[in-house]
Amino acid sequence: MRSAVVLAGGYSSRFGETDKATAELDGDPLVRRVVDRVDGVVDEVVVNCRDEQREPIATALDGVDHRFAVDPVPDGGPVAGIRTGCRVARGRFTFVTACDMPFVRPQLVSRLFAAAEDDGAVPRVGDRLRPLAGVYRADAAVEAADTTLGLGSSALTDLLDRLSVVTVPSPAPVRAVRDIDTREDLTAAQSSGT
Repeated sequence: MRSAVVLAGGYSSRFGETDKATAELDGDPLVRRVVDRVDGVVDEVVVNCRDEQREPIATALDGVDHRFAVDPVPDGGPVAGIRTGCRVARGRFTFVTACDMPFVRPQLVSRLFAAAEDDGAVPRVGDRLRPLAGVYRADAAVEAADTTLGLGSSALTDLLDRLSVVTVPSPAPVRAVRDIDTREDLTAAQSSGT
C-alpha cells in the first residue's frame, strides 16, 4: 500500500489571515489541488492539520476519500506533522508533501516510490534536496522525527540526517516542488497557469 501525507497544519503566518490550505488557486483550494495530483498514484491520502482545520479542509476535499491526522500540539512544524501523519498512514512507504505545493507531479511521486530503499527517497532539484516532496518509510520517519524533536530541533535537515534515503535527481522542473508561502506567490502562480 502506498500512502500520501499532506501537511496542512501550519498557521501560514506569511500568507495573511486566510488559511493557506483552503486558499484558492484558479478556483480550487490548494489542499484539493495537491490531493488531486497525488490521489491517482497512492492508495490513501492522510491530511495532517490542526483540529479547527478539519471542517474547512473536509469541505475543500468533498468527494475525495481521505483521513485526518490531527496534530496533538498545533503548529509544531513540518517535522511534527510528518510524525503525526506517518503514525496514521497505513502504507509502509509514504509520500510526504505540503498543502502549498500545488504543482507536484504524479510522475515524480511514482518515481520516488520506485526508487525508495531503506528509509525512502528524496528528490534533488538542481543542487537542493526537497524533503517536503519525499517518500519515506513511515516507521523510520516517525522514529527520526521523535529523535529530532526530542533533541529540540524542528529542522527538516536534521530529520533527513537521521534517515537513510536515496537521492533522486529530478527531471521535473523546479515548479513541480515550488511552494506558495505568500499572497504574492499565489498571485504569481495564478498568472503562470498550471
